[in-house]
Order: sequence, then structure tokens, then C-alpha cells
Amino acid sequence: MTTTGDKILDVPLAKIGGKGLFTKELEQEMLAGGIDIAVHSLKDMPSALPDGLVIAAVTRRYDVGDALVSTRYASFAELPQGARIGTSSLRRRAQLLHARPDLEIVNLRGNVNTRLRKLAEESLDAVILAVAGLRRLGFAQSITEELPRSLCLPAVGQGALAIETRADDAELCGLLAFLRDEATTCCTEAERAFLARVEGGCQVPVGVYAEPAGEDSITIEAVIASLDGQRLYRDKVRGPASEAAALGRTLAEQLLAAGGLAIMHELGLLLES
Repeated sequence: MTTTGDKILDVPLAKIGGKGLFTKELEQEMLAGGIDIAVHSLKDMPSALPDGLVIAAVTRRYDVGDALVSTRYASFAELPQGARIGTSSLRRRAQLLHARPDLEIVNLRGNVNTRLRKLAEESLDAVILAVAGLRRLGFAQSITEELPRSLCLPAVGQGALAIETRADDAELCGLLAFLRDEATTCCTEAERAFLARVEGGCQVPVGVYAEPAGEDSITIEAVIASLDGQRLYRDKVRGPASEAAALGRTLAEQLLAAGGLAIMHELGLLLES
């Protein structure tokens, strides 16, 4: 199936509805009984699911990083003043501009093949893509540099696949259970709880990453930034894996209080609780 997000490629996602554009048609077809499961990139899923649907399994995470792809320069540090960088992600845009305000960010939509082609066609100095997507599709040789998380935190659920199905189909949920990775499920639960609290999606410059930290613990680190990258609030918390969702919400409250709330209000995207 081809979703709206796959079809509209000349407009930034933030202007046409965000993450749900990649899932809505699939979810409608599931609820209508036309299909039984849908496989999503978890980072493309909104924090709230339609009534009647559940994520039956989150697979083991592959790679959470973002990659710099360039045929001109060997690293992010080597990019010249005013370099033109292609990305459709406000999250990447804000974090890169925070580190390098001189960069020119060019909106870039399309599948991986299209984006790699536009690197040359649009005279871009580099494009930023997910490492997982490049490696899974056989484009690992195109990766110039994997950006450190100190520079660019990933999107919620980046690198993980989610299997969605109907909540009342106990048999199918049971059949899918073997795909569930407990560590990834726990960490992405924290990330999605963070996202749900700040009410963000593709439209908000938010990065977050949780990972196991010793026995039965996780750490979660997140960032909320203004679109121009001039204001950036970043923090992390650690706690029991059994309290993953609560940790995500706690971190969200800390960053909102630090200044993220003002950014959310400016963007007009925060839903008052």
C-alpha cells in the first residue's frame, strides 16, 4: 500500500500533517478487516494509536544513528561555511543549526534512492539520512560519517520496526509475540511516553534516545530545540526499566520546565493538559 506520506513529496511533513501520513491508510484498512497487520518504522508512528489497534511487537533495534552522506567532504567537521545540507527533519535541522548556525538547510523529501540522487542533482554538499535505512537497503557504502549522538539525538523509535494489529485479535497477537524484543520495547516505551507528553511529532524539533544501563535500568536522554537551533534544552534521567514510561514523562516535564514549553507554545503545537 502507498500512503499519503509516500505520495506528497514536494511539501515538508510539518506542513501536511506529520507522522500519521505514513500510517493512516494502513490503519483504516486494518480496522476495516482488509489487512491483518502493518509493519511500520516505529519513528513514523504517532504517539497515540487509533482505538482498536495495538503495537503487537517492537523488533530488536538495528541502529539509531543519523548519517552524513557526502561526495565532497569526509566529515561534518569538514563542511565549509554556508554548506547546503538536505534533510526533511526539523529535529535534524535544529540540532545541526545549533552546532553550525552557518549551514543552509534544504528541504529534502522522497525515498532513500531519491534523496541520494538529489545530493548530486541539487548541488548539495551533504544529506542526512537514518543509518538504519541506509544499511537495511544496501546503501552502507554511501555513509560518509555516522553523526555522534552528542551532535544529533535520534527520533523516537528510530531504528526499530513496529508490528501493528487489531487489539481484539488475541490469536494474531500471540503469533506475533516472538518478534518482540523486550529491551527495545522498554526503551521505546520511554521514548514514546516522552513524545506523548510534549505532544510532538515530525512537526517539532525533538530528539530522544533510551538505552539499557546496567541490570534492570535504562537511561533516557532528550532534546527540545527551537527551529533555528538557537535555543536547545537537553537533559537525561536514569531509573528502573519497569518505570520506563514514567521516566519518559519525567524527562519531558524537566525539559518543558527548562524552556521547552515556551518553544512548544511558539510552535502552537502543545496541547494543554
